[in-house]
Amino acid sequence: MNKKRVLFRSFVLGLAIELGLAFAPGIALAKGPLDPLQKAMVAEDINPEAATGRVQHKVVHAAHFMVTSANPLASEAGLAMLKQGGNAVDALIAAQWVLNLVEPQSSGLGGGAFIVSYDARQHRVRAFDGRETAPAAARSDRFMRGHKAMPFWDAVNSGRSVGTPGVLRALALLHNQQGHLPWKALFAPAIQLAEEGFEVSPRLHALLEQNTALRQQPAAAAYFYQPDGHAWPVGHRLRNPALAQVLRKIAEQGPDAFYTGPIAQDIVDAIAHHPVPGDMTLADLAGYRAVERAPVCTPYKSYELCGMPPPSSGPLAVMQMLKILSHTPIDHYPVDSLMAVHYFAEAGKLAYADRDFYVADPDFVDVPVHAMLDAKYLALRAGLIRADRSIGVAPPGDPAHMLARRGRDDSPEIPSTTHIVVVDAQSNVVSMTSTIESAFGSKIFVDGFLLNNQLTDFSLSNVDAQGKPVANRVEPLKRPRSSMSPMIVLKDGKPFMAIGSPGGSAIINFVAKTLRGVLDRGLDIQQAIDLPNRGSRNRFTELEKNTDLHGLAAGLRAMGHDVREVDFPSGLQGVVFTPQGLEGGADPRREGEAVGG
Repeated sequence: MNKKRVLFRSFVLGLAIELGLAFAPGIALAKGPLDPLQKAMVAEDINPEAATGRVQHKVVHAAHFMVTSANPLASEAGLAMLKQGGNAVDALIAAQWVLNLVEPQSSGLGGGAFIVSYDARQHRVRAFDGRETAPAAARSDRFMRGHKAMPFWDAVNSGRSVGTPGVLRALALLHNQQGHLPWKALFAPAIQLAEEGFEVSPRLHALLEQNTALRQQPAAAAYFYQPDGHAWPVGHRLRNPALAQVLRKIAEQGPDAFYTGPIAQDIVDAIAHHPVPGDMTLADLAGYRAVERAPVCTPYKSYELCGMPPPSSGPLAVMQMLKILSHTPIDHYPVDSLMAVHYFAEAGKLAYADRDFYVADPDFVDVPVHAMLDAKYLALRAGLIRADRSIGVAPPGDPAHMLARRGRDDSPEIPSTTHIVVVDAQSNVVSMTSTIESAFGSKIFVDGFLLNNQLTDFSLSNVDAQGKPVANRVEPLKRPRSSMSPMIVLKDGKPFMAIGSPGGSAIINFVAKTLRGVLDRGLDIQQAIDLPNRGSRNRFTELEKNTDLHGLAAGLRAMGHDVREVDFPSGLQGVVFTPQGLEGGADPRREGEAVGG
């Protein structure tokens, strides 16, 4: 790569911002006119799940092992595996199946996952891709009506949105590589809870009560709602014998019991019989494979940041943000000050701009990961940030001479996700984000679990306004881009921190905020998670509603930021290694809990 050309092009892009010019074909910069597709890109960002209040957590300390997940029942299931002699992988798997039951809006058998692990035996970070795939029959105009993208929620609540689920294959691959306890043992907590029932939590009740589309699916309505149409009340004991039966089959027969046979047929039939049918086949399910990929890692100060590579854009964007911010004076200011929030938002704009153009399934498009993390490139990108005013809408850079060939994406990406972190006594670490996409996925309920609507993470349009192909367009057997950001931080080659969050495309900002809180500000993990959420996805500058950041809104607007105060229901889960042992933290914005021993 000609580094001088890369730096020059990035400099010209920065100059174009100041002049309000459109530099490259198809890109109107901050002060220029927006084409229709760009107007769609700056539509109001949507949270995957509604906010349902806060609970207070104190940092949790443990001497040997730790599990932190989005629900206490799931955390306890993982802890039980560790106490039975299992390792971090065993605990993770047991916790996920309980989350499928008690947090059905976010993850489960019908969805996918990205997993990053530290394998203590091999002293290395590994990454496992369980992202859903488009059916073999999928075409790039899947979500188009004529020459326009179809309304987003029409795409979500349909059979067209369902991708081939991958979380089960990914966890089976992970268990085969790193697990310890027998596969069958990992299903026992979820099966017992499904048969005996669990109490509907305040958050689940609130999300069910707010959801209209779920009520319109007869199978889902029969399980989640009372005969009068209201959600089951808080404390109601909800049993799921159908899911218990499915989990028992998978426990005894392995993943093939899900991907072939009667369960697979039920999935295909439910999608085909939806009023807006999809085209998944038995062959799509039988042919699905999880993939182990090389993690993306980069040095950062005295640490090494590692995370899931593409098709996830999350860790790559987080790494860009942190390395860009290292060239700014952000740490000279209090963490929740006007200037700290300004710099953080501006770095986010630059990272999201690159993400929107360049990241997609690496089996289909060239993703310039190394160029995007090049130190000189990021230093020049940081040079675009001004201390006295906002960039506005940032342009992408051109780290690998691809800008003229790539189209602008219009994927809203609002996946409803969950995150789990587990550390065991041998210092094995797993950090997994799993998802069924928007809250309650496609709303299609099969054999006790919900199917994803993951294909709406593809760009709804296959080309941009200039006719250039979008990297993240729908293609047969392709995996949609994601912002899920499971990450592990190393120090001196050993695990130091594991982190991740749900939250759609805002995950990147949630994780970056928390990493900076621990690595750069010296906060404990709970303090870092508790910090008010903030940042920009290269649309608005977003501040978490009803927090101390409210007082910054006027100052940010005076600097040219288009400020929105919004609910930001992140679900951060994290663990930090300290000289005194492990520290665990769970997000107060959801129902999670860190437990250890």
